[in-house]
Amino acid sequence: MSERTATVTRKTQETEITVKVNLDGTGVSNFTTGIPFLEHMMDQIARHGLIDIDIQAKGDLHIDDHHTVEDIGITLGQAVAQALGDKQGIQRYGHAYVPLDEALSRVVIDFSGRPDIEYRVEYPRGRIGAFDVDLIHEFFQGFVNHALASLHIDNLAGKNAHHIAETIFKAFGRAIRMAMTADPRMSGIIPSTKGSL
Repeated sequence: MSERTATVTRKTQETEITVKVNLDGTGVSNFTTGIPFLEHMMDQIARHGLIDIDIQAKGDLHIDDHHTVEDIGITLGQAVAQALGDKQGIQRYGHAYVPLDEALSRVVIDFSGRPDIEYRVEYPRGRIGAFDVDLIHEFFQGFVNHALASLHIDNLAGKNAHHIAETIFKAFGRAIRMAMTADPRMSGIIPSTKGSL
C-alpha cells in the first residue's frame, strides 16, 4: 500500500485551516487552533487512531468557536478522504466501545462513499469549560460530509460531560483505525460489490 498522507488547506472569510495527516503514523499530533478542549479531543483521535495529525487553524473566535470547529471537521474529512484514495485494500468498516470511568460510548464507521451521521448523545450540561458541547456534533457532521463516511455515535452511559465527550473521540479514533487498516486478503481490491466507494 502506498504512502497515505495528505495536506489540505481550506480558506473562507471565517476561517483559514491547514490539516496534514499520515494515516499510517504513530499518533503524533500538533495543534494550533485557539480551542484547547478541541485540541485535547483531536489528540485522542491521533493517539487512539495511530494517525499523525497536524492542524493549524485561524478562525473568528471573537464571535464564537462554531465556524472553526466545523471547518476543522470539514478539512480533516477532506484530508482523510484524499489520503485514503480509492480505498483499495482497506477494512472499510470499523467499530469501538470505549469506557472512561462511568462513561461508555460506541462508534461505528463505514467509509461507504455516502455521508451520514446518526448521533445519539445527551450531555448533562451544555458546556465543558468554555466549550459548547453542541459543536461536537458539528465537528463530526463536517467530517462525514467530506470524508464520505457513514458514522454512528452512541453514548451508552455517563454522568460527566467531559468523560462522555472523551469516550466518543477515543472510540472514533479506534473505529477509524480499524476501518482504514489494510486487509491483506483484500490487497488491490475495493471493498464493495459495486467496485467503487
